[in-house]
Amino acid sequence: MNMKKRFRQLRHALVLCKRNLIKLTRTPEQLIDVTLQPIIFLTLFLFVFGGAIAHGSRHDYLEFLLPGLIGQTIAMSSISIGQNMNADIAKGVFDRFRSLPIGRSVPLIGAVLADFFRYLLLCVIMVGFGYLLGFRIATNPVLLLAALGLSICFALAFAWVSLWVGMTVRTAGAVQGVMFLLIFPLSFGSNAFVQASTMPGWLQAFVNVNPLSHLVSAVRALLLGGPVATQVGWTFAWIAGLLVVFFPLALRGYIRRT
Repeated sequence: MNMKKRFRQLRHALVLCKRNLIKLTRTPEQLIDVTLQPIIFLTLFLFVFGGAIAHGSRHDYLEFLLPGLIGQTIAMSSISIGQNMNADIAKGVFDRFRSLPIGRSVPLIGAVLADFFRYLLLCVIMVGFGYLLGFRIATNPVLLLAALGLSICFALAFAWVSLWVGMTVRTAGAVQGVMFLLIFPLSFGSNAFVQASTMPGWLQAFVNVNPLSHLVSAVRALLLGGPVATQVGWTFAWIAGLLVVFFPLALRGYIRRT
């Protein structure tokens, strides 16, 4: 009976996932953060900073940069899910969901499942555009798929942070402000753009425990070669930790708001 209930909730979540995807097709400007933004970031960082950071070898910096930008852009792209949920609650959309015979967590899970396709699109565009600029995988296609899968899993876990913020603050605009305050230190206080060894010792200590640093290191190893197991293990540990902490917090905030 419990399995039947779980299957029914999953089916309901997939229905709401479809609803969110239909909403995306009608407002394609919501995809800017996973289409144009990765291209702009990769172009700017490579051609503005690449020559200085890599001592003139932009190709070497491209290989270092692209995995780092995958980590940064999936974190920044998570902002929209919190904003959208906050806006939907303000509009009264979830008053109707509350009257339906569905689990309380179903609308949140449906929204996260819909974001899978956004993150997949982001990763494909980032790697594809990187190839146009000269990036090449030094391992094999299987490890490429593993890198993309790991990135998407981390993104789906990190999305619950945005959902929790969206359920906590009052306005959709405030979601963006709070998430930027969280994501910018994680992004720039990581090994996404420069080697951690070039930073002060106190900052290196933060970089070494930063979840984005572990994700970026794992993706680099999967795409370019090198030790993989430790960084992948730490990334999965962070994925589990994010889900354990922020899924119940987001659900509690959703129940309180609706």
